Amino acid sequence: MNEKEFIDLQVFLVEPSHTQQLIIKNFLLDLGISNITVIESGKETLEMLKQCTPDLIMSSMYLPDMTGADLVHKIRGDSDSYDMAFLLISSETNINYLEPIRQAGAIAILPKPFSSIELDIALSSTLDYLNPQKVELNYLDIEDISVLVVDDSPTSLKYITKILNDIGIERVTQATDGQQAYELYNSHIFDIIVTDFNMPEMDGMQLTNAIRSESSQKAIPILMLTSEQNQNRLAAVKKAGVSAILDKPFEPAAIRKLISQLLN
Repeated sequence: MNEKEFIDLQVFLVEPSHTQQLIIKNFLLDLGISNITVIESGKETLEMLKQCTPDLIMSSMYLPDMTGADLVHKIRGDSDSYDMAFLLISSETNINYLEPIRQAGAIAILPKPFSSIELDIALSSTLDYLNPQKVELNYLDIEDISVLVVDDSPTSLKYITKILNDIGIERVTQATDGQQAYELYNSHIFDIIVTDFNMPEMDGMQLTNAIRSESSQKAIPILMLTSEQNQNRLAAVKKAGVSAILDKPFEPAAIRKLISQLLN
């Protein structure tokens, strides 16, 4: 990605460690990003957001007064700051701590330490999130496409719907678990299903199995968005007939490309 495309990004860097502040700022400066506001706590960040709306918030996991997960959920719960891109930088590997970040719609999760290449990819995703392009279809109008989105996390459901709207898909129906989704599926016509894996009542694999074996619309493309890391479970999902699997957090360009491939 060309530095000129990054240069106008306005960034809030939420990091209590002065050493880490310096390291991350130098990475950003090397990419031409100079509009950087350094903040040390979650509360201060939320106060600053009332005065200024950055393009990107880069946050550490552990802040003096809250976690990065708490911060992103508060941001996503505020309609005025909802659209900002959120990037977590953390050495945390425990899935229980990272899962809320994945579900809240982080643009990326970078490790500590991260490489310039990893940062470049994350910032490219940020630009794509801020300046979305519509899905290009060969034989269909994207405005006519009807999508069923299934996720038990209200925050994740809202975020996925926003991404779909941004890439031109306006007809989005939401379901909060596989059972509700299956009932909707049997009473409506959809062009594609975008579903989470781990859900109550009926999970993504059970939903896929039911559609592929019992439904009259067996051939519908099913795109699974998941933070599941267990390879045996993911292999079982693929065997069940999922059309494609995309990890959370996902890049907006990746979901746009997959939907284009599945519908073309």
